[in-house]
Amino acid sequence: MAEDSRTIESMTLNAAKAQAISGHQPVDASDSRAQARSFLLSRRGRVTPDQVGLPEGRNRRVKGLRRSEVAELAGISVEYYTKLERGALSGASEQVLDALSCALLLDDAEREYLFDLAKVGVPRARASHRQAQQAWAPSRGLQWVLDSVTVGPAFVRNGRMDLLATNMLARALYDEVFTMPGQGANLARHTFLDDRAYDFYPHWGQIADATVAMLRTEAGRNSHDEGLHDLIGELSVRSDEFRTRWADGNVRHHGSGCKSFNHSAVGEMCLAYEGMIMESDPRLTVTIYTPEPGSHSAQRMQILASWAANRYEQHESSFRVMHETIGQALD
Repeated sequence: MAEDSRTIESMTLNAAKAQAISGHQPVDASDSRAQARSFLLSRRGRVTPDQVGLPEGRNRRVKGLRRSEVAELAGISVEYYTKLERGALSGASEQVLDALSCALLLDDAEREYLFDLAKVGVPRARASHRQAQQAWAPSRGLQWVLDSVTVGPAFVRNGRMDLLATNMLARALYDEVFTMPGQGANLARHTFLDDRAYDFYPHWGQIADATVAMLRTEAGRNSHDEGLHDLIGELSVRSDEFRTRWADGNVRHHGSGCKSFNHSAVGEMCLAYEGMIMESDPRLTVTIYTPEPGSHSAQRMQILASWAANRYEQHESSFRVMHETIGQALD
């Protein structure tokens, strides 16, 4: 019976991806023209005339700037900007993209995203995608480095937010992610499809916003990743929260900051984090969390370490095997 229900759910999901659900079409992250169109529209609507030194005027019927105002600020014709906003970014010069970035007040992440969208279809981008499809697994040296971090969780993730390698504290912190039924340990899927995430993240809305923004950034950077397209399609079909946030068109880099977690075994912890691009593979990010020394969070992190040692002690060999095989998430 359980197998039949899983089959039915799979068939339902596949059907939903092919047609609208509740009046909504699933997101197609592979449609670069649609991404460019929605992004430029949303950024234009966000900028007010006074922010760029233009008069407000009367009878303004659009939210934000007019197309003619963006074109004037960027030093291009209205006709050309209209073409760009309709999604025809491929082939736009670096000078034009820079001018658009300035006119629309884009931050670094948004500017990079705009440039990534303009690169779609360029042969070199496709070649790099073929390399990106090669399977990845952590080297023994990298695993030793992760395991040497004993004060907090340390892990490697890809742009799809798959957890590819962890130390024991990261495995313990994200225990819900690893025990969630589905296709491997994925932070985005856990955030939107696992009800436990609402308790795990005390500030769930902020985490959800950041998750969607990072996935959209990755969709612009790696537009040919079929696994990423499938993930975004699944989330847009199964989660109204995801679909609404995706429509906002936000992008961001994930560098450093603080996050709060409410672990079911030890309670709430506030952890500082630092994300670093791997020099040996720029597709991947190493993230390390750490509590403030001497804080309640540090005490709870020590409790989490004891909890993890007891939980995984009897499965230590299986834990090593998990480290050796988890790279299949990129297959």
